[in-house]
Amino acid sequence: MEALFETLSQLDPIWVYASVGCIAFIENIFPPFPSDVVVVAAGSLAAGGRVDAVTLTLSATVGSTLGFLAMYRIGGWIGSHILETGRFKFIPVDQVTKVENWFRHYGYWVVVANRFLAGTRAVVSFFAGMSDLSLTTCVLLSFFSALAWNAILVTSGDALGTNWREIGDYLAAYGRTVTIVVVLFFAGYLLYRFYLRRSSTNSNGPANPQ
Repeated sequence: MEALFETLSQLDPIWVYASVGCIAFIENIFPPFPSDVVVVAAGSLAAGGRVDAVTLTLSATVGSTLGFLAMYRIGGWIGSHILETGRFKFIPVDQVTKVENWFRHYGYWVVVANRFLAGTRAVVSFFAGMSDLSLTTCVLLSFFSALAWNAILVTSGDALGTNWREIGDYLAAYGRTVTIVVVLFFAGYLLYRFYLRRSSTNSNGPANPQ
C-alpha cells in the first residue's frame, strides 16, 4: 500500500483517476483486492489539491459498476451454459436454484446494499446475473450504491489527508462486522426455513387414531 500510494502521488491526475477506476474494477472480479483502502489513499491526494474529489469519486464508481457488470455477465453465462446443461455433476443444482429463487425475490435490495457488503460484492453481482435480474435495473442500482460508498471513502481520505492510513483498521473492523452479520442473517434464514418445513411436515402428518 505504501508503494502504491507513492506511485499514485507521483502520477498525473488523469492517471490517478484511471488507476483508481481499474483497481475498483479488479476488486469486483477478485474480492480480496483492497480497493477501498486505495480509494481512501487517493482521496487523501484531494486534500493537497493533487486531484479533484468529485472526479475521483466518479472514476471509482464507474470502475465499480463495470466490475459489477462483468461479474453479472459471467453469472448469466455460467447459469445458462453450464448449470442448466448439467455439465458439472458435482455442483448441487437444486441448492443453486434455491439461491436463484431467493435472489429473484430479494436480489434488488441486495444489489442496493452491494457496495456496503465488504467481501461479498463479486458474489452478489454473480448471482444477480445467474438469477436473470434486470440488467438495466441492476446496473443503475449498483452505480448509485457504488457512488454513495465511494463518496464516503473519498471524503474520508480528503478529511484525513496524510493520516489516511488510520482508515485501514476501521475498514478491516467494518469488513469483519459485515461478514459476521451476513453469516448470522443467512444462518437465521436457514433455521427459519427449516422450522417452516418441519412445522409443515408435522401438520400434514397422519392423524391420531380415535
